[in-house]
Amino acid sequence: MTRALVVLAALALAACATPAVYAPAARPGAPGYSELKIEADRYRVSYADAPNEAAAADYALLRAAEITLAQGYDWFIVDNRATNREGQTGGPRISIGGGTSSYGGRSSVGVGAGVGFNLGGGAKSSVSLEIRLGRGARPADANAYDARQVQGSVRQRL
Repeated sequence: MTRALVVLAALALAACATPAVYAPAARPGAPGYSELKIEADRYRVSYADAPNEAAAADYALLRAAEITLAQGYDWFIVDNRATNREGQTGGPRISIGGGTSSYGGRSSVGVGAGVGFNLGGGAKSSVSLEIRLGRGARPADANAYDARQVQGSVRQRL
C-alpha cells in the first residue's frame, strides 16, 4: 500500500513538471502554437497548454516573431492580448468526513479521510495575440516588438 502511494505521488509530480513543447498544435485546442492570417499584415497567434502564463506568452511572442520575419517584416505590434488559465492548481487535497447510522436498535459511527492528487498536470495557460506587422524602424510604442530581438531572447529561455 505504501509503495503504491509513493508511485502515485511520483507520477503526480512528474505530470506537474512536464514542460511545454514549442510545436504546432495538431488540431484546434490541442497543445502548441497556431496562427490565423486575418489580413495581409495581421495575424492572430496563439499558444495553448503552457505550464504557466509567462511560458504561454513567450511561446506566442516567439511564434509572432517567426511569422513576422518569414513574411519579410521587421517588427510587430500586439494590438490585442487574451490569456486563459484552466485546470486545478495547488498541492494535494485532504478531506475528512464522518457519519452515524442506526438500524434495529444498533448504532454506528464512522470516520473517513482521503488524500487527492491532481494527475492532470496542474493548471495550463493559453495566450492569444492579435498582431500587426511592419517594416523599417520600430514605432515608439510599448506594444511594438523587434522580431529579431524577440526571437533571440525567447529562444535563449527555451
